[in-house]
Amino acid sequence: MTISHSTELATMIRRKAADLMEACREVDEGLAERAPGDRWSPRQIISHLSGPEGTGHTALLRAFVDSETPTLGLNAGDPFYTEKRAAMSLDELLAGCKANYEQVAGFVAGLTEAQLARTAHIPELKATPLGEYPTLAEMINVLGEYHIQSHIEHLQEILAELATSR
Repeated sequence: MTISHSTELATMIRRKAADLMEACREVDEGLAERAPGDRWSPRQIISHLSGPEGTGHTALLRAFVDSETPTLGLNAGDPFYTEKRAAMSLDELLAGCKANYEQVAGFVAGLTEAQLARTAHIPELKATPLGEYPTLAEMINVLGEYHIQSHIEHLQEILAELATSR
């Protein structure tokens, strides 16, 4: 039996989310609040990876399916760090982030090949190798593989900087 492309992508999302949770194991409440210089704190990184409050990342992906070549914005530099998220414990924030990626993976797992081939217009991606008209499959791959991994590395850099400043 062949594993579908959507199942592979959903598995990748879950694996990268688990990698993120593992990277956060050494972060406690005190460390989560700290940020070296003008960089994001671990809490802000986790909030960013949780996506916009109330919608997470699924809304962005769903737009590929719900509309014919929608024009979408990414808000790449927004940590989505709201007052509500600031008031959460680190465990609550991590649980919300994990739930966001489980919701994404659940959505992705049910997609057809035709849906995965749909495109959106994302002007912010014009100068990237992905281009400004990525397919849904490409966007899922970027969201899971690249985006989560880049912020795991970002988190590790922050933690290393904080460790040397103690």
